[in-house]
Amino acid sequence: MKKFYSNGKLLITGEYVVLDGALSLALPTKFGQSLEIETINEPKIIWESFDEKNNIWFEDSFTIDEVCSGFKKPHNDVSKRIIQILEAVKTLNPDFLITNEGFKISTKLTFPRNWGLGTSSTLINNIADWANVDAYQLLEKTFGGSGYDIACAQNNTPITYQLKPLNSTEIHRSIKKIDFNPEFKESLYFVYLNKKQNSRDGIATYNATKNNTASIVSEINDITNQIISRNSLEDFEFLISQHENIISKIINQKTVQERFFSDFNGSIKSLGAWGGDFVLAASKNNPNAYFKEKGFDVVLPYKEMILLF
Repeated sequence: MKKFYSNGKLLITGEYVVLDGALSLALPTKFGQSLEIETINEPKIIWESFDEKNNIWFEDSFTIDEVCSGFKKPHNDVSKRIIQILEAVKTLNPDFLITNEGFKISTKLTFPRNWGLGTSSTLINNIADWANVDAYQLLEKTFGGSGYDIACAQNNTPITYQLKPLNSTEIHRSIKKIDFNPEFKESLYFVYLNKKQNSRDGIATYNATKNNTASIVSEINDITNQIISRNSLEDFEFLISQHENIISKIINQKTVQERFFSDFNGSIKSLGAWGGDFVLAASKNNPNAYFKEKGFDVVLPYKEMILLF
């Protein structure tokens, strides 16, 4: 039996503008997803996916021929997506699935599916490891995006992530492990907004409205560098508020603090695509009671969410 595991992700700075080359701070989470593969004698793939409570949330089977030949029998959307991923793998590694045997495959999340911590990216990275293909290329052929989530899947420490064009067609991914371990981390909390956000929709909106990205990228680069180098809660709050205001103007949306938490005694920042998933709250006082009174029951301290080193 083979087993693979990938970390979940949170993008602390650079949401949206990471696509245009902004220096971004990304943190791998303690939560992630595993992939187990067992060889069987039948030429088929038996797939089971388990949630964090060990309940099966998806199961199906496909013949190896179905994946290799492009033949499509009726499947639900999850099955179609898995077949699409496996077909994409074969374009990167033509020898993949050339076998008379089959596989029993099980995936296991350690976080609720609706949390938005990387259900797709951890799957892509695990499958890429299994098939011996480049995870970033596989991501491009399937879900798309900047690739920071793959970098988090593969690293166990905080990283900076930046896309740098090499020429008109090639992009270099600059991924650097960094020493980001703020003294004020006891004052940082992650709050789930009870809404799963589709990153692809958020990216489409951003691409349709953005302009003058060069100056914006420069501003975000500066904020990311300052967040990494400074170590006071006051500076951190100021910088994330500054970041929120910049992105707010680009995508023409009010900040999450303006919309939902205007009376919060501290600073709140969106993470990833705005409008759902988790936000980051910085507060000198434990904000659990505040958020729960507003109906947000999932409030995780920094040390419970982030993979510490």
